[in-house]
Amino acid sequence: MSNNISFFSSTLLTHFGITDPIAKETVLDNGHINGTYRIDLLGDEGIYSVILQSVNTYVFKDPVSIMRNIDLVTDHIRGKLLAEGKDPARRVMKLYKTSHGTNYFLDKEGRYWRSYPYISGARTFDWADNPDLLYKTGSAFGAFQRYLSDFPMDLLTETIPNFHNTPLRMQQLEEAILQDPHGRAAEVQEEIQFFRDRAVIAGKLVDMQKQGILPLRVTHNDTKCNNVLIDLETGEGVCVIDLDTVMPGLAAYDFGDAVRFAANTASEDETNLRKVSLSMEYFEAFTRGFIGKSARFFTSMEIETMAWGAPIITIELASRFLADHLLGDKYFRIHRPNHNLDRARNQIHLAKSMEVQFDNMCACVEKYVK
Repeated sequence: MSNNISFFSSTLLTHFGITDPIAKETVLDNGHINGTYRIDLLGDEGIYSVILQSVNTYVFKDPVSIMRNIDLVTDHIRGKLLAEGKDPARRVMKLYKTSHGTNYFLDKEGRYWRSYPYISGARTFDWADNPDLLYKTGSAFGAFQRYLSDFPMDLLTETIPNFHNTPLRMQQLEEAILQDPHGRAAEVQEEIQFFRDRAVIAGKLVDMQKQGILPLRVTHNDTKCNNVLIDLETGEGVCVIDLDTVMPGLAAYDFGDAVRFAANTASEDETNLRKVSLSMEYFEAFTRGFIGKSARFFTSMEIETMAWGAPIITIELASRFLADHLLGDKYFRIHRPNHNLDRARNQIHLAKSMEVQFDNMCACVEKYVK
């Protein structure tokens, strides 16, 4: 680490009331879209660590609203933990405040910075390689839902409009088919028909929300394993992190996205479709954790439609991959020709596996409600 970087970080940290000398700075390159640094500091009682992070304003156009959402949600969870007699220090993120009372600092280059304590003795896992880890992840996200079940929804800002508007995604796919600027549509007619056959099902949850049948909840919107800190001693889920996409949404989408990612027997880049399927063992592990922690706070209709979140969000992502392929790979980064088409076919195959096992998925959700 150069002295210039240390000086830069030290200067930034002073805006958050942190003035101890820096012992070490580490760039955390874990695939997140924000620039993230772990800063080790020499305090009066020894070395302690904080996280310093810049917010990617290319992806997040309204960082002030994002930071406000995070403040509101974490304060609510902290109050619930204290009411239960639990120490919130390791169980919920706490952002440092600046001298102006904000939880971010805007530098002269227009970059937004934030800082929060580093939670020691815990780590994230990019992939659940055993059912127990997925159960712990589900429990953490289920507790997140439970603590926020009475949060006043009108206080939150929808920071990414239409983030999980599946009917809109299907419409965007149809527009990409019509435009077809690279002449690729003729080669993917089977995939196109897959989406057209499921257009009604794909809009099921959004339509039910618009009709007032399903309520909006505080949703995380990125329910992957690597957004839960796991305690290294107990193996328990300690804290849900990466709250930039917290906003109003449907619980079934949070449930479904976790299943789509973690219960797939292969990665979403796998091209051998024989390896791609839904693992019911992993599905049940996540369901046991998530539903076990949150079921009594959901309506009966939310429980009845919870399993739908998995195939619907899988169809949604597959449609986005195919649309991007047709438009020339403008959004998702690719590393080989037809990469987005391969991803679309992978997710289509996963969705079909979910359809075959759907009755078992619904039964599994009901099993852990009781």
